[in-house]
Amino acid sequence: MNKVFADADSAIHDIPDGATLMLGGFGLNGIPENTIAALVKKGIKELTCISNNAGVDGFGLGLLLQTRQIKKMMSSYVGENAEFERQLLSGELEVDLLPQGTLATRIQMAGMGIPAFFTPAGYGTEIANGKETREFNGKMYLMEHALHAEFAIVKAWKGDTQGNLVFRKTTRNFSTSMAKAGDITIAEVEHLVQPGEIDPDDVHVAGVYVHRIFQGKDYEKRIERKTVRLNTN
Repeated sequence: MNKVFADADSAIHDIPDGATLMLGGFGLNGIPENTIAALVKKGIKELTCISNNAGVDGFGLGLLLQTRQIKKMMSSYVGENAEFERQLLSGELEVDLLPQGTLATRIQMAGMGIPAFFTPAGYGTEIANGKETREFNGKMYLMEHALHAEFAIVKAWKGDTQGNLVFRKTTRNFSTSMAKAGDITIAEVEHLVQPGEIDPDDVHVAGVYVHRIFQGKDYEKRIERKTVRLNTN
């Protein structure tokens, strides 16, 4: 099975309007920049996007918000995006805000084939509305369901033509679990190599989970928020 695609445009050729997508990365680290650009270019609409955050204005998922291609966001942090805030407050965008650990675990459980789990996070808040609760050892818990997606889209530092992936540092957050939770997983990589060029001990996601892979280009790797210390001398 040939998993290698020429570019992002060809890798997303069958993503339809109304699809549910998982998009990896943490903040702006390790986001699939090339694939997001291809989604904007293709003009796919009514998307449900599952991601740690919603990008920033004019970059990352912020580009899809800017073009009104996202119908619903499922995220844990969205504080850096003014357009997201505007669409949320105006009722233009459906939003599920989830505790970060809950979001990560729901994705992880989907990849492991576990349909649901119990967590104390969110008990006694609006997040608990309509959810099953149960007491364990004198403490109350919510039942949360595993979170799947039709397409999982991740960006890795290195991958081989069989789909084995290696991530760097913080970019492993969410992406390694998302790669296992999609019906179809698309990976863009900075370096595409041949089988055998990656030490098996270095593989973070095995190729069995990855259906399509391509080498990306022109990565910006922006800093989400730059903070500097004032010189008091």
